[in-house]
Amino acid sequence: MIRTVPKRPSRHDEEHAAPASTVGQGSAAAKKPTTWSSRTPRALLAWSLLYSALQAYWTFVAGPPRMSPVGVDLIAFSGWKAIVLCLAGAAITFALGRGGQRAAVQRLLVIASWAVSGMLVVAAALFLLDVVGGLLPGIGVQFFPLGFLSRTACLVGAALMAMVAVTHTRRLRGACGRLGATPRMERTPAWVSVAAYLATAGCAVRIVAQLVVGFDSGGLGVGVSLVLFEIGFVLSGTLLPWALVHDWGRIFPRWVPGLAGRRVPRWLVLGPAAGISIAMIVYFGMIFANMVGILLSGANDLGFGKGLPDAFYWVSVPVYWLWGAALGFAALGYGRRTRPLCRQCGH
Repeated sequence: MIRTVPKRPSRHDEEHAAPASTVGQGSAAAKKPTTWSSRTPRALLAWSLLYSALQAYWTFVAGPPRMSPVGVDLIAFSGWKAIVLCLAGAAITFALGRGGQRAAVQRLLVIASWAVSGMLVVAAALFLLDVVGGLLPGIGVQFFPLGFLSRTACLVGAALMAMVAVTHTRRLRGACGRLGATPRMERTPAWVSVAAYLATAGCAVRIVAQLVVGFDSGGLGVGVSLVLFEIGFVLSGTLLPWALVHDWGRIFPRWVPGLAGRRVPRWLVLGPAAGISIAMIVYFGMIFANMVGILLSGANDLGFGKGLPDAFYWVSVPVYWLWGAALGFAALGYGRRTRPLCRQCGH
């Protein structure tokens, strides 16, 4: 029996042969599923075109009706300023998508994208009043439907701009394209617990301030809407921040019928916490900045009315802001604590 000796490949064959791991990858790469990071730039460019056209119509053609307690739909960046923000967001997104810039230029573009997103959030600061007035019509907060739609669209643009910024921030850091380089936390650190209970402390101080001036002050309505508002108010300062740091915020406890032992959907807790935090930081930050401006102008009083002394606002507004900021830090910790393992990098 004659044995056949396999022919050893020549160096030429080794250099020109396709690696086994790459065989068939060309077609697979061509069919690679589209991710949100690749769809977001197109969505943002479309949003910029449509929203800037709407703002241009309201600014230069036909002014809209009253859309907020202050008249305009957006704060600080209304009218032509909103148009500039939209176009700036589109230009930054286009430049980042083209690539080819030096690292320093890319960093500036990423910083600018975060700045545009932040300014869009500030512009929609009155969205908090939209939520309160829309969900609780008897509370005494007027609801402006057209203004609500405009501010919602503005926040959509802010979210798209933030998603673009996140994608390119990760690329600059050489991080995983799906979840970035932020490590997943295996336990809740002390700073997250401190933030959660600072939020509760802020809620308690705000209640004490209301006790001092009386619960019949403030100009809020009465009835079911007020009761629901107070319940939501207390839960946002107690149950919500506590759920961010305790086990029952991740696993349903035994006293929850039908769900005991099951994992709590992370966005059931993280969504309200993040949304309330951002709304409080932006809205009450705007109010506090306005108060400081009034003080520096030499005015004798804030002029807010509603039968409340100025001291009440100087206590409650900063406390609201602290409450929102602390809730945001606790939400950040909860997000990292409950983040699923990445299917791309395994972390």
